[in-house]
Amino acid sequence: MLNLKHLHYFLAVAKAGAVNRAAEKLHLTPQTLSGQLTQFEERIGVSLFRRSGRRLELTETGRLALSYAEELFQVSAELEEVLRGGKEERAFPFRVGISDVVPKSIAYQLLAPALSLPESVHLVCREDRLDRLLAELAIHRLDMVLADRPMPPGMNVKGYSHPLGECSVSFFATPDLAARLSGDFPHRLDGAPLLLPGEDSALRAPLTRWLERGNLRPRIVGEFDDSALMKAFGKAGAGVFPAPTATRQEVENQYGVVWLGETKEIRERFFAISVERRIVHPAVRAVSEAAQGGPFAAGKMT
Repeated sequence: MLNLKHLHYFLAVAKAGAVNRAAEKLHLTPQTLSGQLTQFEERIGVSLFRRSGRRLELTETGRLALSYAEELFQVSAELEEVLRGGKEERAFPFRVGISDVVPKSIAYQLLAPALSLPESVHLVCREDRLDRLLAELAIHRLDMVLADRPMPPGMNVKGYSHPLGECSVSFFATPDLAARLSGDFPHRLDGAPLLLPGEDSALRAPLTRWLERGNLRPRIVGEFDDSALMKAFGKAGAGVFPAPTATRQEVENQYGVVWLGETKEIRERFFAISVERRIVHPAVRAVSEAAQGGPFAAGKMT
């Protein structure tokens, strides 16, 4: 049987990303905590962490162990509350994986209907690369994955892609940078510093092709797997960046940038991936139905 103390220590380090920070929160010395982690890994016979610079990153097994540990301690807390005479109705969990290229605002808008169900819902969101999320979906550690593409072909995962909506793509820049760009859109992108989504983004390839078709040669100054990080660099004036047109007002307000223009030749698409061909899970169904009838439905997004 697993040592729950070791599991608690593992969870603390996984959350903190470093032994020193976790040790401070646990009121232990780093040497003691490191020794406990070593004992835990030796007992189970696998490595849960790998070092990346000064940080500790979870291995594939470590990520799987983290998801189990979080659920175990969550259930433990709920049991204690019930035994103490607290809440009688237990919220059913809705575990969602969000691909790290999906804008946070889009994810919120798509998931919000699940929180309006008559039943009490406990939403658990995990953000990661799509392939890792699909691996967790395959072993039923997730109920649904939000992605910017359907499930890639050739994956050894049984899953079904449910379209949620699509929209055009707009480009943004700080007012100072926009003032230095001459010409009309899209020609003002030619020679401009440009921030691009990373290779994992479904937007990357069509965006590159669109630039080539228009004979536009911007100066690529950065590539980002995380869309929020790309916008943060854009806010600092590092370059022009693309974002879904549906988020235009929020992007302008939150990042202090101006809209340069949009192209309807490129479409940002969003999908719910589940293990169900016919959606049965009530929260997944709420997300899908709201998307089909709401602003994200095909033809309703700009």
